[in-house]
Amino acid sequence: MKHPVVATVNGAGQFRYSDLVERQAENVKQRASLRDIAAETGVSIATVSRVLNDHVNVAPRTRDLVLQAVERRRRETPARTRTVHLRCPYVLTDYFGLIVSSIAETLKLHGLRLLLDAGESGQHSDVLRGLPGGDVDAAILILPPEEGDELVALSRAGFPFVVVDPRTPPPPDIASVSAAHSAGARAVADHLIGLGHRDIAVIAGPEEWLAGDARLAGHRAALAKAGVLLTPDRVRHVEPTTAQGRSAAGELLGLGPRPTAIVCFNDKVAVGTVQAARERGLRVPDDLSVAGFDDIDLAEATYPRLTTVRQPLQEMGRMAVTQLMRVLDGHQPEALHIELATTLVVRDSTAAPRVG
Repeated sequence: MKHPVVATVNGAGQFRYSDLVERQAENVKQRASLRDIAAETGVSIATVSRVLNDHVNVAPRTRDLVLQAVERRRRETPARTRTVHLRCPYVLTDYFGLIVSSIAETLKLHGLRLLLDAGESGQHSDVLRGLPGGDVDAAILILPPEEGDELVALSRAGFPFVVVDPRTPPPPDIASVSAAHSAGARAVADHLIGLGHRDIAVIAGPEEWLAGDARLAGHRAALAKAGVLLTPDRVRHVEPTTAQGRSAAGELLGLGPRPTAIVCFNDKVAVGTVQAARERGLRVPDDLSVAGFDDIDLAEATYPRLTTVRQPLQEMGRMAVTQLMRVLDGHQPEALHIELATTLVVRDSTAAPRVG
C-alpha cells in the first residue's frame, strides 16, 4: 500500500514543500548508511537498526561489531564545512573591497566557507534576527547599522560574530576590529600644523558614525594643542563621497578669510575638495593644502597625489577572522576591541601656506 504524501504547514500557514523534501532526502541517506554498515559487518539492516536504537535483543558480539563499524564511518566522514555570513552594507568600493577580499582569503585558509551579503540587502537590520538557527555558523559584520542593543541580543542568542569598523561604539562584550581613527586624525593635523597652517577647516564624516566622531575629535585635539580653536563655521559633515566633498569644500572656500588647508574624512572627499579648488582657480597645494584618510588607490591616482592616512584595511580583515576563530573554538578573544595603528603618508597635496 502506498503511503500518502504528508505536507507540513509552518506557524504562518505557509506550505513548506522544502521541509518534506529535506526529510525524504535524510531518510534516503539514513537507509543507505544502514545498508553500508550491514554490508560491512555481515548482518541484516534490521539488526543494524536495532543496535542503533539500543534494542536489547542483540547479541553482545554483534552489537560491538556494529558499533565499531559506526565509529569507523564517523571518523572517516569529513566534518561539515562551516559557513560565515559576511555582511557589508555598501557596494564593494576600494575601501570595503580590500577588507572583504582579505576576509575571504583568510576564511579560505581556515577552511571556512563565505556567504557574502553586500549592497542594499546588507543594510536591513532584520538580517540579524535570522542568523541564529539559520544556515550559517557565524558572522562578520562590517559597519553594521544596528544599535548596540541589537548586537547584544545577537550575542545573547549564542551566535558567534565579530564587528569590523563599527558604526557606533560597540557594547563592551562584543568583539570588534577597527583602525585608530583618532590617532590618525591627530597625525595629519599635526602635519599641517608643522607646515605652518593655522586656519584649517575640516570636512568630517556623518555625525552618527564612530569613525567620523573619532577623527573630528583627533583634529580638534591636535589643533587645541597648537593653540588653535576649530570653530563651527570651519566644519562640515558629509556622506563620504566625492560629490559631497566637492560641495562642502565649495562652501568652505567661499568663507572669508579662506582656510589655508582642508583635512577630509576620506580620500574621496579629498578628491572632491581638490575639484572644488580647481573650479575656483586655486592650486593645490600652492593655494590650498588638502589631506585625506584611508590611502585607497585613488589617493595616488589623483593629481596632485594625496597626503593621507593609511588604514590597515587588509590587516583589519585578517584580524577579524582571527577573532572569529577564537570565538568559534570556544575561547574568549585576547582583546575584545582591537584598534590597529594607522600611518601618515605625506605626498604632494600639502605644503606650507603661502605668505602674504
